[in-house]
Formats: sequence, C-alpha cells, structure tokens
Amino acid sequence: MSQPSKIFLSHEQQIDLLQSRGMHIEDEVRARQVLERVNYYRLSGYWYSYRELNPNNGQRLDTFVDGVSFEEVLSLYKFDERLRVGVFTCLIPIELAIRSMLGYELGRIDPLIHLKPELLGSPARESGPANQPSATYRKWKHLYDKEFSRSREDFVIHHKKKYSGQLPIWAAVEVIDWGALSYLYQLSPIDVRDSIAARIRLTAAQLGSWLKALNIVRNYSAHHARMFNRVYALKPKLPTAQDVPELVSAAKALNRTFGQLTLIQYILTELHIGDTTVLPTVLTTYPHSKVLPLSHMGVPVGWNRLPLWIH
Repeated sequence: MSQPSKIFLSHEQQIDLLQSRGMHIEDEVRARQVLERVNYYRLSGYWYSYRELNPNNGQRLDTFVDGVSFEEVLSLYKFDERLRVGVFTCLIPIELAIRSMLGYELGRIDPLIHLKPELLGSPARESGPANQPSATYRKWKHLYDKEFSRSREDFVIHHKKKYSGQLPIWAAVEVIDWGALSYLYQLSPIDVRDSIAARIRLTAAQLGSWLKALNIVRNYSAHHARMFNRVYALKPKLPTAQDVPELVSAAKALNRTFGQLTLIQYILTELHIGDTTVLPTVLTTYPHSKVLPLSHMGVPVGWNRLPLWIH
C-alpha cells in the first residue's frame, strides 16, 4: 500500500524539523527568510549529502552529521547558483559558434539542404534503394517545423512572406535549440562534420558526443537544476592523451561536474570565444567543507595549475 502524501509544514515547522535532526541554525529569522524564497524541497538536495549514513546498508538517515549548519548548506546552494549562471554564460558563445559553422558549411552545399535529406549524410536516410528519410531525420524535421511555426522573429516573418516560408539553412539554424542543433550535426555529411570538428582537434564522432553531453549540461543550468554534485551518465568520447593532452584531467572525471566543465573550457579556448576566466573564478568560490570537499565535484588537486584552468 502506498504512503499518503507528506503533510504540509509551515516555515517554522520546517526549521524545527531540521533542528530536531541535528542541523545547527543560529539565526532562525534569517532561516525563515531563506525558506520563504527558496523552496525547502530544493534546499534538501543540498543538505542530502550532510545526512548520516546507515552503517548497515549505506543508506542516508534523516539525521545530520555533527557540526552541520544551515549557513554551510546555504553557502553550497549559492555556489551552485553561481555555477549554473557561469555554465550558461559559457555555453552561449559555444552554441552560437556551432550554429554559425554548421549553417555556413551546409549552406555551401545547398541553401535548403536541411529540407533535402538526400543531400545530407547517410544517417538522414533509410538504407535500401528507396532512400527514404530516416526516423532520425523525421524526428529532427518535426522539431524544426515546430520551432519554425511558432517563431515570431522578424527574419522568419520576412521569409514566410517573400520566400514561401522556406528558410535557408544559415537562417534555419537560428530557430532551433541546442538539442535540434545536435541532431542536425549528426545528420550532416561526414565532410561537414569533419571540417567543424577539426577546428577543435576532435573527430566528427567525438564532437557529436560532446554536443549531446553538453546539451544535458545546458538543460541543467537553464532549468535551475543542482549541478555541483551531479553524476553524468552520458560520457562524451575523448581524443587520446597524446593527441590532446589538455583533456587528460577530464578523462578521469567525465561522469562528474569537473569533467563536463573541462569540455566547455576546452572549446572556448580552441575557438577563442567567450570568457575563459568565468568557470575558474566560480570554482575558487567553492565553500570550505570537511564533509563535501571540492573533490566531490571530480576536481583534482592542483586543478588551477592545469593548462585549461590557469587564469
């Protein structure tokens, strides 16, 4: 039998509950003010790792480890807030650069190549003599049509009036989101993918996996999800240490936040775009914690002396 819904707790009751479980709250007035603007449930994701472990099964107990304070948890929350903003700031120029490069390289082949799967790469077509659009292409086209139909951008309205509603590829890339952009890269001819990937010393397959992985990171940052201790299931492909030694530190932490941040730093550096001081600066503000040290994010000792992270 399923449990009934949890009962509602006032801010005062929430504070009492935290104190009863061992969290030190020095200023209850300040704690209430915080809880009035930051959901208790959201903050619980930050104090989760401060909860004691059951020695028998390794599961988290409701009680907190000794010495945990509300202020320490709040400092961690504020750090994560800075991290999300920093990540989103750094991903913007990367997204714009991919849009520009993909729109230009595809446009060289045909201005309407995105509407002609027969001109795209083999992933855009089913195998066999019929050469029909693949399921992947049809999915991408559905996403594109949806974004195109609801766009109110002036350039879209102009093309609808003057060119029968057909956007050239260099304009079409401006109406799709990162996810659809990643799909379009995968659907592109191999020479186009190779050309773009080579600019950051990657193969087409490697860059394709990076775009997928960073789309997830982007969504976390855009939708205010917790990032500092996130475990990433999707691991992007990396070149060998001999080919790109700057990414050795990422290889050891691809499923942790630091590994994903290193990918961002690398692209910014290789393409000479954005501000490569943003993420290193954010990392230096990580709050001191014996329970959750910076290494909890996959950050190695001496990270700020690594080539991509010196600022």
